[in-house]
Amino acid sequence: MSHQAEYKANEHRAEFLSVRLGAQEFAFDIRSIREIRGWIASTHLPYAPHFIKGMINLRGSVLVVVDLAERLGLSAAEPGAASVVVVVEHQGRAAGLLVDAVCDIITVTDEMRQRTPDTGSEMPREFIQGLVMMDNRIISILAIGSLIPEESVQQMAEMAAA
Repeated sequence: MSHQAEYKANEHRAEFLSVRLGAQEFAFDIRSIREIRGWIASTHLPYAPHFIKGMINLRGSVLVVVDLAERLGLSAAEPGAASVVVVVEHQGRAAGLLVDAVCDIITVTDEMRQRTPDTGSEMPREFIQGLVMMDNRIISILAIGSLIPEESVQQMAEMAAA
């Protein structure tokens, strides 16, 4: 086996689900996704952070829905018929992430990934793990753990639903 072929065999690959918010594309590690469902109206959660769209009943469990555009500081749009909720889980915490559309499943190698640019603030690095260049597009890889609300927000939703 040549050195290059050996490197390719050891190259780390990961699958991501790409989604769209407005004109921008983002991606989640596919292993963190529990399900994808169409948008359904959510119930308002009083005193929740501004990026919480509300809560929905997911097979008997209360699930907080995060407006991903607002969470990332982008302009939020009202959900429509094409809007999708991607249910994600990280370290036992779950949430629904509201996106405009699901695009594709992409395979990303280490050599395709690039670091998040330095902006003088830690905020982008809290939410974005890296960038992927594909077909003249830049796709931001999101850090699921940073996007899911704190445990206290989920508890608040469960208490409100009781």
